[in-house]
Amino acid sequence: MVITGSKAARTKPLIPARKQVNKLIASVRAACEHAFAHLKNWRILTKLRLHVRHATTLLRALLALTNIEIAR
Repeated sequence: MVITGSKAARTKPLIPARKQVNKLIASVRAACEHAFAHLKNWRILTKLRLHVRHATTLLRALLALTNIEIAR
């Protein structure tokens, strides 16, 4: 399932609740994009030769560790 933000129409601006939802979506997206950028800087993904199932588990663990490191 993909959750996307809302866009204001030309004649109808967004209500405050929709604006807040857009901010929440943007904050989650930014955290994920930063984590993937760090993984790319480490060049881990270029040498990854695993089955997709194992790679997903590994990437989740790496993202968790990256988020902990960034939060410090």
